[in-house]
Amino acid sequence: MQAPACAPGETSSVNELLYFGTVKPPGGVVSPEEWGSFLATVVTPRFRQGLSVWQASGQWQSADGSLTRENSYVLNLLHADSAEAEVAIKAIMVEYRVRFHQEAVLRVKSPACVSF
Repeated sequence: MQAPACAPGETSSVNELLYFGTVKPPGGVVSPEEWGSFLATVVTPRFRQGLSVWQASGQWQSADGSLTRENSYVLNLLHADSAEAEVAIKAIMVEYRVRFHQEAVLRVKSPACVSF
């Protein structure tokens, strides 16, 4: 990913949005307690510097062509463009798919400039 031209005082970073569906096949949903545990034990240890989470609702087309409407959680992470962060993001996605029997976790990765 090409780093943006940041202004003086800004740091080149990566902005990640991860979308986690909550419908668990063959039935059921990821509960708020399950999500909280996942966030505390899988995400936070890898991104202690901070994160944002919000609930959303949407739809997506699965590999078999069916349309699924479901509630989801969106995780926003802002981090350095590093191999360590890449490994951590992929581990989070894999763990969620395995733990909650998900076909996919949507990832949107964008370059960003950050100032505090």
